[in-house]
Amino acid sequence: MKAVIVEDEFMAARSLERLIGQLNNDISIVAVLQSVDESVEWFSANPHPDLVFMDIHLADGDSFAIFDKTEIRCPIIFTTAYDEYALKAFEVNSIDYLLKPINKKSLSKALDKLKVFSFKDNNADLVEKIVSSIRETKSSHRKHFLIPYKDKLIPLPIEEIAFIYTEYKMARIVCFNEQMYTMDASLDELCRQLDSSLFFRANRQYIVSHRAIADLTVWFGGRLSVNLSVETPERIIVSRARSGDFKKWYMGNTD
Repeated sequence: MKAVIVEDEFMAARSLERLIGQLNNDISIVAVLQSVDESVEWFSANPHPDLVFMDIHLADGDSFAIFDKTEIRCPIIFTTAYDEYALKAFEVNSIDYLLKPINKKSLSKALDKLKVFSFKDNNADLVEKIVSSIRETKSSHRKHFLIPYKDKLIPLPIEEIAFIYTEYKMARIVCFNEQMYTMDASLDELCRQLDSSLFFRANRQYIVSHRAIADLTVWFGGRLSVNLSVETPERIIVSRARSGDFKKWYMGNTD
């Protein structure tokens, strides 16, 4: 059986390849693709494999863009760190869906499921149905996060989040109880997933929760200093150009 891995994180791809080798020697990894563009080029120029392991989030965009540019007719096992897509995937009888960090037990179950999964003439239709369904879920606002921590996933409801900031290209999520979690995600990505009525992108470094705002200080140059009910690493400044939008957002969410 020939398989392709679509994954932009080198260590994640190596780990998955190693687990596959431990569980099934009959599976040969013929390609590891790291981007949407590379995937489109490969699937357009090569015979389709028997199986694809596909991360939803790639460096140059979501992997759904691959399906807009080329047809994939083989079984796909989706992989991602974001759990909210899983329910939709299973609702449409997805081949399978692995939540990162992937472990041997979950991978083994996915491969066992593949043995009894019937893929016939409706391959392309089924794949499109799965992708469309997960796209619908992606457009909805996130209700919670699952934070990877060692060998566990810690559930975190979004209402517990006071603010999110970026440090060393990592997102730091700080809760009202001052507990902090780290995620390998950009603020742009997180901002798209959060309800814009509850969270505001104050500047390039910070996303703030409406519930966390204690008061505002008029800052020089027409800017605003946002003071939260929890301690922040530095002062959160909203630029003069964004101050109007911030006030409208804040006033629009008061009871």
